[in-house]
Amino acid sequence: MDNKCDTASCNGNCDSCDGNITVTLTLDNDEQVECAILTIFPVNGRDYIALLPLDENGENEDGEVFIYRYDNSQESPVLENIEDDEEYEAVADAFDEMLDAAEYDELVGEEEAE
Repeated sequence: MDNKCDTASCNGNCDSCDGNITVTLTLDNDEQVECAILTIFPVNGRDYIALLPLDENGENEDGEVFIYRYDNSQESPVLENIEDDEEYEAVADAFDEMLDAAEYDELVGEEEAE
């Protein structure tokens, strides 16, 4: 995974950037995919990362999201596939709940602005 943050002062720390961070993933078939980092979130004591694959125009037309186990305890971040179905379901549910909460916050914010 190559981190391509466009904010020079963050030194690859996703938490300090303004959301314009992309990484390049090399898939099992050696295909490289540029992805935007959506969020890093904990589930049951482990960290996970949600990535949005981008096309050559920097857009995501199909809404597909990649979710990986995330470990930042080494020199550089490591992504691992989630092999266990139960673990994946728990992580996917947590991510869905985060999306639902974000949509709710957005709706409430719009109503308060009116």
